[in-house]
Amino acid sequence: MNKMLGNKILNRVPEITLFFWIIKVLATTVGETAADFLNVNLNLGLTATSYVMGGLLVIALLVQFVFIKKYVPASYWIAVVLMSIVGTLITDNLVDNMGVSLETTTIIFGIALAMVFVLWYYSEKTLSVHTIYTAKRELFYWAAILFTFALGTASGDLLAEGLALGYGISAVIFLGVIGLIAAAHFYLKLDAILAFWLAYILTRPLGASIGDLLSQAPADGGLGLGTVGTTAIFLSTILLLVVYLSVTKKDQTPVSELTEEPKSLLGVAED
Repeated sequence: MNKMLGNKILNRVPEITLFFWIIKVLATTVGETAADFLNVNLNLGLTATSYVMGGLLVIALLVQFVFIKKYVPASYWIAVVLMSIVGTLITDNLVDNMGVSLETTTIIFGIALAMVFVLWYYSEKTLSVHTIYTAKRELFYWAAILFTFALGTASGDLLAEGLALGYGISAVIFLGVIGLIAAAHFYLKLDAILAFWLAYILTRPLGASIGDLLSQAPADGGLGLGTVGTTAIFLSTILLLVVYLSVTKKDQTPVSELTEEPKSLLGVAED
């Protein structure tokens, strides 16, 4: 580790701050509404939309891996937004085009995510996001992110539509569970890494439920803002926050603080 610090090797992902969670929820909402906009409003269909967005995601990840090799807010969050859209499309393709049930897709992506975590830990002996300073660790990181989005889409749709709870109630449920995880972490000393990944997974269905609540017509249980309006509002907010973080660098890990030790959900080291 000391040699790495001496060579100024930087973390390739952002520090976990309040800004991180805000942009993450906004990005997941955009993933839901943008996928619907491209698929339905522009009549591209699931297959064409999947090819286009999948291609853009590959380009974004190549830029991240090959040319940048460190955390830059703009490139990182572009990749996350695209990952959110692609994760949504993967689940939608399985459910709508292939007839796989939401229950089955939830189980499949849950198992896939667990396998990524097992392989990641077996290889690196940690699942911490505070030390993503090699290409291998970043590869595991993005694989986990993709499956969290796909799993979150499947489980969110299962709760809101499959169980007919509606978007508003579903959003409250997911927000409440995230709150319980945060409370367990801060007050009951729930492991920081476990708490982070549980909360990260649940922000996907939370964002999707918020997106559907805002964009869907009142007759369908939404507020009727539409996919265009909702996507524009959330993308604009993400852009403003990314510009702010690019200038202030509030979410970049100082080299001296790279550590294997788990930190809190907001990036503060535990006592």
